[in-house]
Amino acid sequence: MSLFFILALTVFRSSGALAADDLLTVSISGVESALEKNIRSHLGSLPQNEIQRRAFLFTVEDNTTEALESMGFYRANLDINVTETTKGPWQLSIKVDPQEPVTLQWVDINFDGEMLEDLSFRRWLDGLTIKPGDPLHHGQYETVKSQLITLALARGYFDGRFSRSEIVINRDKNTAQINLHFESGPRYRFGDVSFKGHTLNDDIIQELVPFEADTPYATSELNRLNRNLIDVGYFSNIKVLPEVEQIKEGNVPIKVELTSRPSHSLEVGAGVDIGNSSDGAVEPRIRVTWRTPQVNRYGHKQETTAEWSPNTPKLLTTYTIPLTDPLDDQLKIKVGVLRDEYGVTQDYVPEDRQFINTGQLEAEKYLIGVIRQRRTDNNWLFGYSIEAVKEFYTQLETDYSPNFYLLGIGVSQTIRGDNTLDPKSGFRQTYSLEYADPNLGSAIRLARLQAKLKWIDTFFDKHRFVARLDLGANIADKEDIPFIAPSLRYFAGGDQSVRGYRYQELGPHIDYENTQGGLSRQVVGGRYLIVGSVEYQYYLTPTWRLATFVDAGNAFDTDQFESVMSVGGGVHWISPIGPIKLDLGFGLKETETVDRSFRLHLTMGTEL
Repeated sequence: MSLFFILALTVFRSSGALAADDLLTVSISGVESALEKNIRSHLGSLPQNEIQRRAFLFTVEDNTTEALESMGFYRANLDINVTETTKGPWQLSIKVDPQEPVTLQWVDINFDGEMLEDLSFRRWLDGLTIKPGDPLHHGQYETVKSQLITLALARGYFDGRFSRSEIVINRDKNTAQINLHFESGPRYRFGDVSFKGHTLNDDIIQELVPFEADTPYATSELNRLNRNLIDVGYFSNIKVLPEVEQIKEGNVPIKVELTSRPSHSLEVGAGVDIGNSSDGAVEPRIRVTWRTPQVNRYGHKQETTAEWSPNTPKLLTTYTIPLTDPLDDQLKIKVGVLRDEYGVTQDYVPEDRQFINTGQLEAEKYLIGVIRQRRTDNNWLFGYSIEAVKEFYTQLETDYSPNFYLLGIGVSQTIRGDNTLDPKSGFRQTYSLEYADPNLGSAIRLARLQAKLKWIDTFFDKHRFVARLDLGANIADKEDIPFIAPSLRYFAGGDQSVRGYRYQELGPHIDYENTQGGLSRQVVGGRYLIVGSVEYQYYLTPTWRLATFVDAGNAFDTDQFESVMSVGGGVHWISPIGPIKLDLGFGLKETETVDRSFRLHLTMGTEL
C-alpha cells in the first residue's frame, strides 16, 4: 500500500500541476521579523496556478499596506518588483522603508452606567499597558475592546455596548487617538439554580451553591459552583448553564445538568523499589482501590484500599458522611488492618566479625478511628479525631501488644499556583498533635507532635524547585519507650524520606543478647525525626523533565543522632493521570545497621 501511494503521487506531480514555490517566490526586506511575519500573513498563501498568481500580484500593494498600517506604519514607502521568467518561478521583491510609526496622542476610555460602581473595571483599567506615546498597534486596540466586552459579560452587564469606538489618524502629525466609550447598562443578578440528573437530597446539593439568589451576577461564582461540583466527587459530567434568554426582572436563572459517577470504580496502581539496601533487592507493591462515590441520597461515600507487598499487606476502609457541608464539613470513619516492617534485625557472626541481616521489626496493627474535618474560609483544614489502635510486635525477642486510644487534633493548608496535577508552584503545611493517657485506657502516656512542610516554585518556565521538611517528636517517659507501638515511632528511608534507602529502615538501634547467647542488633525507631530534601527539576518538554536531589536526616533519640545523606536523580513523565517518577538514589553514608546503598524508586502521584 505504501508503494502504491508513492507511485500515484509521482504520476500526479508529473501531470502538470505545480507546487507554490514553482510559481512564485517572495522576498521581503527592510523590516524586522515581526513586521515581515505580519506582511506574509496578510499576503496569504502562495498561488497554486497561474490564475491565482495574477490575482496574488494584483493585491500585493494593498495587502502589504494594510499589514503595515495595522502595526502603526502609515508613512511607509514600498518598492515592489516582479521578475517574470519563462522557466522557473516568478520572483516578487518587496522592499519596505517603514518610516516612523504612528504614536498615540491620547487614549480616551470612558465608562457609563452601573459599571461605574464596579471596582473590577477600575482594576482592569489600572492593569492596561497601552498609553500615550506608544506606537499605534491595531491588534492591541482590538484586544482592549475584546477584554472590556468580555469583562462586562463576565460581570453581568449583558446590555453593554460601545457608544464610540474608533482610531483617529492624523497623518500630518503622524499621531493617533483612541476613543472607547462604553455604556454598561444595568447589572443583572443571579436567579434560582436548578439541578437535573442527580439523586441527592436537595439540601445537600444546594449547599454547593456559593452564592445567594438576587446577588450580582459574576462568572467567577459560576466557576466556583463548577469547582465545588467537581471536588465533591459525585459527578462524572457537569454543565453549568446561565439561561440568559430566560431573564426575568433582571435575574438570570442557572441550570445545572449533572451525570452521576458509576456506582463503583476500581483503581489499580503498582510500584517497585530496586536496590541493594538491607533486605531484598526488589520490592514490588500493588494497590487496588475500590470506591463507591455515592452510597445513598445523603451523600455518604466509601473508599477501600488493599495494598500488597511481599511482607506488608494492608487493608483500610474509610466511610465518609457529609455533615453541615458536603465539601467543608465531613465525618470520616476508618477501619483497617495493616502489617508493616521497620528497620532491620541483625545477628553478629564471630567468625566473620560482622553483623548479618536476619529480618525486620514486624508489626501488625488493627485500628478504628473517627475524624471530623472542617475547612475554614481561608482554606485551612481543621480536624479532630479519636483513634483506637491495637498493635502486635516482637522487640528484642519480647512480645508486646499495647492498646492506644489517641485523641488528635490537626490543621493543614495547601496553596496551589494552579489546579493541574503538576502545579508550577505551591505550599503545603500540616501540623498535628495526638495524645494518649493510661486513664483513658492507653498502655502509656504519650504526646505525639508532627509537622510537614513542602514548597514548590518554578522559575523561567523550565526550572522547578521542590523542597520538603518533616519533623516529629514523641514525648513519653523513658521507661515507656518500648511500649510505643512501631507505627507511632519515627523511622526514615524511602521515596518520601531519604531516597537511596529502603522504606523505614533507618533509625536508632539497640544491641542485645539473644536467646542463643549471641549478640544481636535491632533498629527500633526513634523518638524524634528530622528529614529534609531539596530537588531541582528541569523540563525538557512540557511532559518530560530531569531531576536531581539531595535528601538528608534521620530518626533519632536524644543520645543517638546519626544524620544520613543521599543524592540522586531521575526522569519524570507528566502523564494525563499525574507525574510518574523514576528516581535513583545513592546513600552517602554507611550506618551501624545499613551499608552504603542505592535504590531505584518508581512512584506516581502529584506532589501537592
